[in-house]
Amino acid sequence: MKITVIGGSGLIGRKMIPILLRQGHEVFAASRATGVNTLTGEGLDDALAGRDVVVDVSNSPSFEDKAVLEFFDKSTRHLIAAAKKAGIKHVVALSVVGADRIPTSGYMRAKVAQESLLRAGGLPFTIVRATQFFEFTGGIAESGASGESIRLPHAMMQSVAADDVAATVARVALDKPRDSIVELAGPEPIPMDDLVRQFLIATKDTRNVITDANAPYFGAIIDDQSLTPGDGPLLGKITFAEWLTAQ
Repeated sequence: MKITVIGGSGLIGRKMIPILLRQGHEVFAASRATGVNTLTGEGLDDALAGRDVVVDVSNSPSFEDKAVLEFFDKSTRHLIAAAKKAGIKHVVALSVVGADRIPTSGYMRAKVAQESLLRAGGLPFTIVRATQFFEFTGGIAESGASGESIRLPHAMMQSVAADDVAATVARVALDKPRDSIVELAGPEPIPMDDLVRQFLIATKDTRNVITDANAPYFGAIIDDQSLTPGDGPLLGKITFAEWLTAQ
């Protein structure tokens, strides 16, 4: 199978491409480094010509509300147009669990916009909504940091390893299009404050985590349903403890 990976040089792309190559598929890593810019559409036609599947695991270089919305809106419109021209048989996009449950988050609104464009785009598609990656735990800690304290809610999460995300997206890309959303989560739920406490201990960070139900998650107030999957999600295999040990 011939596959183009948009965002091939990013965290998930770098992990997913070797999986596909080992299985004998022909893969092109599309990124600015290889002459592809989805925001402008530059290089997309050539990157998708003759391909069977396109996988979009790209991310916005800026998380500012206006910039991130512009990125996912324009990039997805360009991708759909190029995919139609190339006769792509399956478009796979990586999104976020809870994207439609946190409307106060500019990033989540942008992901919902991306999903909406794909659903209305007239192409066979599958959207993989993943929970937060273990790799982002440090960033979550810093989002609530002030001096020697870190304020975070006790809201439930079910974070997942980027390796599991890459393996799952690769598997979905090789399957038939579902024309729907599938969810992926880690093997175990852990409250956000406890997750960060474990991370700080493992990284020998002496800061104190203070549980605060009103502490925002990147500006949004969340609860136990905000970032957790619904019924029957796909589950990763790597636990947080195993991931921490591997680091």
